[in-house]
Amino acid sequence: MDEKAQKSDNVASVLKVFAVLETLSQDRQASLATIAQHAMTSKSTTHRLLQTMVDLGYVSQDPETERYGLTMKLFSVAARALKQESDLLQVADRAMGQLSRATGESINLGVLDAGEQRVVYIHGYPSMYNLAMKCTTGMRNPLHSTSLGKALLAFRDPQEIAERLAQMQFEPCAPNTIATPETLLEQLAAVREQGIAEEIEESEAGVRCMAVPLRNHLGKSVGAISIAFPLFRFDPARREDYIAMLRDAGADVSRALGYEPD
Repeated sequence: MDEKAQKSDNVASVLKVFAVLETLSQDRQASLATIAQHAMTSKSTTHRLLQTMVDLGYVSQDPETERYGLTMKLFSVAARALKQESDLLQVADRAMGQLSRATGESINLGVLDAGEQRVVYIHGYPSMYNLAMKCTTGMRNPLHSTSLGKALLAFRDPQEIAERLAQMQFEPCAPNTIATPETLLEQLAAVREQGIAEEIEESEAGVRCMAVPLRNHLGKSVGAISIAFPLFRFDPARREDYIAMLRDAGADVSRALGYEPD
């Protein structure tokens, strides 16, 4: 067998392995015949692949039904590969760059502060314009007054939301800062329904922001991306375009973090 033919066979084998894994991830448990059909390969080849995966601990077989399913070993490999914040930066950076080039405005990545009710800015792309919102890495803003904070908070556990709200001071930061827990809860419900958070002069006078959550395999927000506009430069006619771009960016990053929408 020449080298080119051997490489082709190796590629074909890898494709079959991933076809088997994808079938099992979709069907939870599946018979040999079903897996072979979905992987578009023979039963004998599929059986050999499955037995190897069983031996390695990535697949198990139910002794009663003889159906195959994935084990938690594959999940543990993926979890080790995704070390939350450092990988969040890498995964989010590409989407943020695309947003920056498409809008020319400030693009920011934020995460929840573990101890205080604030969003921490951990990465950003500056605006191409001289007059723009300035966000520096490490800056911390109140959750209740930022689109990033609302996007992050909306997709956390209800108990965590209640605990964080109980500790908030709701100090005014700008003309339209949210002043009560009830108003914030109403807006968080809207964020969950629409998948996007907005704020107009809630954090800083003359600034408008829009943000989307970045969700992990559990559906929990682990970060959020925002676009920040000076009010005078925001074009209302392009609002739906901005929303679509943000949603696409959030979906791409969340998918890379393991999130699968229902």
